[in-house]
Amino acid sequence: MSLKTGEGAQAPPIDGAALAGLERRSAMDAVRLRIATAIYLGLLKPGERLPGKDDVALGLSVSPITARRALTSLAEEGVVVRRRGRNGGTFVADAPPREALAALVARPDEFSRVHHLVDRRLLGECAVTHFAAQNISTHQLEQLDTLTVRMSSASSWSSYHQLDEEFHRLVASASGMGSAVDAYCEGLMELYEYFIPYPIEFLHVSNQDHIALVAALRDGQAASAVEISRRHVDTLHRTMFMGLADGAGEQ
Repeated sequence: MSLKTGEGAQAPPIDGAALAGLERRSAMDAVRLRIATAIYLGLLKPGERLPGKDDVALGLSVSPITARRALTSLAEEGVVVRRRGRNGGTFVADAPPREALAALVARPDEFSRVHHLVDRRLLGECAVTHFAAQNISTHQLEQLDTLTVRMSSASSWSSYHQLDEEFHRLVASASGMGSAVDAYCEGLMELYEYFIPYPIEFLHVSNQDHIALVAALRDGQAASAVEISRRHVDTLHRTMFMGLADGAGEQ
């Protein structure tokens, strides 16, 4: 299973061992790991400009000071470079040292936690979507429509991720499931701690699921809405975080 662009391009295959779990560690080390993993897997390309530290912080759900310290540390290791001036910023190094990147990749024995969180997200997403189809208001549908438009024009993984979180929180809220919504959002945020930077063109493709979901919710088609949510979570997260064993190593 993989994300595809309109031209048929596939998202880069992801080696499960490389994304193995991103276990609980210091916030700064987690950010270092997530950015380095994206570079290691080729999701962030040599010479690619990273968002500013505030946007990195928002995109990775950490404080600006944590993002700044992580970027400084990666620059010291030669993984990224910082340039001053009008066209300055933080960029992926032209030749980031592979040994430094390899040292930052999570261990295979950490992989099971991400599997657990994705499975929990899948269950919760289907539940809130089912009840949202019955309870969502016209105003909430309009808000979801606005978010899909903004995601379609998002220019970075950071801005997209922030809008994606808002979208899924709103669907959960529309379900009217009370304290179960809080439990869903807690699980969502746990999974988002393992989000890594991802090419914006593939995130734009995943937004088509959001658009289809809003249409199904507007029509009150609970079964269709649940299937869209199930496919969205399964495809997106197993492509982004898991990969397929038989896809590893393909070019």
